[in-house]
Amino acid sequence: MARGSSGSSRRRPAFHATVLAIGFVAGGFMTVLARRFLPVGAAKEFLTAGVTPSIGPLHVDLIILKMAIGPVALDVSLLSLVGVVLAYLIARSLF
Repeated sequence: MARGSSGSSRRRPAFHATVLAIGFVAGGFMTVLARRFLPVGAAKEFLTAGVTPSIGPLHVDLIILKMAIGPVALDVSLLSLVGVVLAYLIARSLF
C-alpha cells in the first residue's frame, strides 16, 4: 500500500458528498436558467422535466416541544445530473 492511500480513503466519502452537493446546486442553477430563458419546445421540456421526490412533513411531539419538519423535496432533472457529472469531472481533474 502506498503511504498516502490511507489518508485519502478517509476523506473520500466527504469528497464525494461535497462534489455531489456542488453538482446538484450547479445543475439546479442550470435548470432554473433553462426554464426561464429557453424557448417553449421539445428541448426545454426534455432538459427541464424532472422527478421531485419528497419526504414529510414529519411531526415531532416531545411533550414540551412540538415541531414539524418538512416537507423536504429534491428536484432532479437532466440538467441537475449534468451538473453532478461536470462537478465530478472538474474535481477529479483538480485533485
